[in-house]
Amino acid sequence: MGKHRFFLQSAVVALLAAPAGGAAAQAVPNPGERVESLVTFGAQSDKQWGDDDFSQTFFFLVPENQRTPVYIRVWDPDCGGKNDDLKGPANTTTSFSLYGGPGTFSGPQARDPRPTAPTPPGRLLKSQTFGADAKYDGKWYTFGPLNPLEGEQVDEFKGRVFKLVARGLSGNDGNLYRYFFSTSPTANVSVEGGNAFTYEYCFRLPATASKTTVHLYPFVNDKVVSIKQSNFDVDNAATLHVFSIAKNGQPGTMSGDGVWASSTLPIADKEHGLSLDFRLTSTKPAPNDMVMYVTDQYDTALPFFAIPLGGPPRYQYDIKVKVHR
Repeated sequence: MGKHRFFLQSAVVALLAAPAGGAAAQAVPNPGERVESLVTFGAQSDKQWGDDDFSQTFFFLVPENQRTPVYIRVWDPDCGGKNDDLKGPANTTTSFSLYGGPGTFSGPQARDPRPTAPTPPGRLLKSQTFGADAKYDGKWYTFGPLNPLEGEQVDEFKGRVFKLVARGLSGNDGNLYRYFFSTSPTANVSVEGGNAFTYEYCFRLPATASKTTVHLYPFVNDKVVSIKQSNFDVDNAATLHVFSIAKNGQPGTMSGDGVWASSTLPIADKEHGLSLDFRLTSTKPAPNDMVMYVTDQYDTALPFFAIPLGGPPRYQYDIKVKVHR
């Protein structure tokens, strides 16, 4: 993966500071994405079950004017209950490791969707490991209080960034979980102006019976000429259509069982500084776990924001009128 370059226009920075979405704005996944759950499998799992590297990284953005403590809450962090994908008796342990300070966002491979470094960059603030624990089955575990100044300053975002890495240490089960970025240790109270994002999304796609279309929102900065979407283990059981201010359902290639697939799309100037809308619709009668990431023409990963910058994109028709004289 080449050196990461990430540019934001000043107008987009303002959008980061004032996202829409109400009280559930910092739920990860966000309700507007309609993603069922995040998922991380144990290190002894078969990759054909939908996790390519048994690790998932999310970044949490604290706006620069935030001075009171923040909290990152994990719903159902244990692996062994009714919400998880068990492949037999529960035997999986998952670590959730929180990072802040220099290197958290800017360090080598920090934003690489397929990192090879054994230790994530940044300063480890806290790590907690969960096995099968009824205490946290369908319940919340909270990291914090976090002093916003402990996050890494990211000028492009006009704020500070924390990073939470979920890693399947052992076992062969799938741990399904969610996050919430909060100002309370005991309730889900949004951080005003906050956001969350990832560069590789490993998630559960709902079954066909739910008639749910998932929306993922990769952000296109002003240097992007083309994008390449890559996906893993879709089992030929979903469709992808890309919507934006300039795209009205352009199809993308989906992968088979335990393999990667990709396709490339051009980016128009008017799409710069906005999010795209990746709509994935399942054609499978059961839920399916899969992985997706997006890179630009330099092979640099683009972020999926929980709250799309500029709001969910709407296609604008070009209406041409001929005047007959």
